[in-house]
Amino acid sequence: MRHRLRTEFGHADESPGLLLWQVTNRWQAAQRAALAPFDLTHVQFVLLASLTWLADAAGAPVMQRDIAAHAATDPMMTSQVLRTLERKGLVERHDHPHDRRAKSLLPTETGVALADRAIVAVEACDREFFGPLGERAARFAEALRGLRDREGS
Repeated sequence: MRHRLRTEFGHADESPGLLLWQVTNRWQAAQRAALAPFDLTHVQFVLLASLTWLADAAGAPVMQRDIAAHAATDPMMTSQVLRTLERKGLVERHDHPHDRRAKSLLPTETGVALADRAIVAVEACDREFFGPLGERAARFAEALRGLRDREGS
């Protein structure tokens, strides 16, 4: 007995969701390989780089919720990863100067140096991975921003 999947697509390669899943998996594998020499997972890199960026740009204490919002990550997962980065000596927690209940976060000098080295590998990986898009890469990034920034998402 044959069962048909009730899909609107005539072929799996017509499904944008499946294609995004497949491309994302390949991109993540490439990023894992690029970050392996730095002993960082991709999410560790993203949160360390986000903290480094925000600490430099804000000129004010950076809180965990700021990092989670910037990286679009789950707050609980963000907390766990930041604790791992703290154990690795890449992030420091300090009392927040204006909120006694909160902690502010800063990258350590070691963390900034590692983020600076790792971002070179991450951006080289992206250039190679997205290279086949050529001049269409900017439009692709614009389309991704549009999906990311939709209301209700």
